[in-house]
Amino acid sequence: MRADYLSAQDAASRLGVSLATLYAYVSRGRIDSRPGTDGRSREYSAGDIEQLIERRQAGRGAVQAAAHSLAWGLPVLETRISLIRPHGHYYRGQSAIALAESGATLEDAARLLWDCGDHDPFTAAFSQRWPETVSSLLRQRSLPPLARTAAALPLLALDARHSHSSDPHHRRDYAAQLLRETAALLCGTRPDAHPIHQRIAANWQIEAPGLPELVRCALVLCADHELNASAFATRVAASTGASLHAAVGAGLATLSGPHHGGATARAYAFIQDMLPERRPADRVRERLHRGDTVPGLGHPLYADDDPRATTLLNALRAIHPHPAKLARVLQLAEVTQNLCGRRPNLDFALAAIASAYELGVDAAMAIFAAGRMAGWLAHALEQQENGSLIRPRASYVGRMPAREE
Repeated sequence: MRADYLSAQDAASRLGVSLATLYAYVSRGRIDSRPGTDGRSREYSAGDIEQLIERRQAGRGAVQAAAHSLAWGLPVLETRISLIRPHGHYYRGQSAIALAESGATLEDAARLLWDCGDHDPFTAAFSQRWPETVSSLLRQRSLPPLARTAAALPLLALDARHSHSSDPHHRRDYAAQLLRETAALLCGTRPDAHPIHQRIAANWQIEAPGLPELVRCALVLCADHELNASAFATRVAASTGASLHAAVGAGLATLSGPHHGGATARAYAFIQDMLPERRPADRVRERLHRGDTVPGLGHPLYADDDPRATTLLNALRAIHPHPAKLARVLQLAEVTQNLCGRRPNLDFALAAIASAYELGVDAAMAIFAAGRMAGWLAHALEQQENGSLIRPRASYVGRMPAREE
């Protein structure tokens, strides 16, 4: 038999299939077949079989790559919004760290993220009154800020202007109003034209001259972080044609999960547990010996330290609120880093701010959500303008249906 052709049995064995499947490949034109030398059997192209094997392996590789991409893996879509590098993240090519350190506001970051150009959506007129349905939610003081905001977003959408406009300026005016409204909802107050960081800091009603600047810095650093879980959820919703209210509602719902925004709450609880301890290193060692994790440390996208946390903790040191409490918070950061070999991340830094100012965990979550809202809106706007539906495929690994006779 000629070396470039195989017998039926050898061809099926090489492919790892039955003879029936081999014949099916031939009938579909995927493998060339010709009469054998004995005139009774047939033989099959070895070259076609190798190509089929290569394509099949490439397909498996693509499936594996796609599965891996869903967990800190390969990029799955293109964006012009933000970029992450080991030394920090960028908003449309501009360093977010540099923006935060230069005095940029969340509104400045939003204009950049939304690619506003010369158009300033924050100068557009907007209502500073809530619909009665939203006002009634604000009167329920027992509602946590994230829950209150999530409940109000669909109600605000009912009266929203330009919610489905295709005009780029209308979309961005709509986004600016929504950013102000969500910041107000997180604070439990009415929207106004004051810079968002000043509105949030004033809501806490504490005498701390440096607090507004610290909030401003944190909001800018939180504004976006590429395709995190909440940004992806926002894009999926926006890809269906859903309104901005609905899209960022999906992002807010995702943020509420314990593996996303809940990480900030865990870091806050950890700090609160450790602050009364005279020897926090001993308590941290106990946790490690039990196999418990220490929240608020490390980040999969930064090999050394999370630059956002470094910037915020440096700013906190510079402002120096409640010196004794701040010293204990910073000591805890040093202890955990020494014992765990990982540095504090953004969650720890936000929790440290809330702890140093005795603000409570809701304050840390409000800063995170208010800042990230600017990024969610950027992703929703980009996805809407892209016009494509996000609809990945699944690899089925369950019970196969019974073979039909």
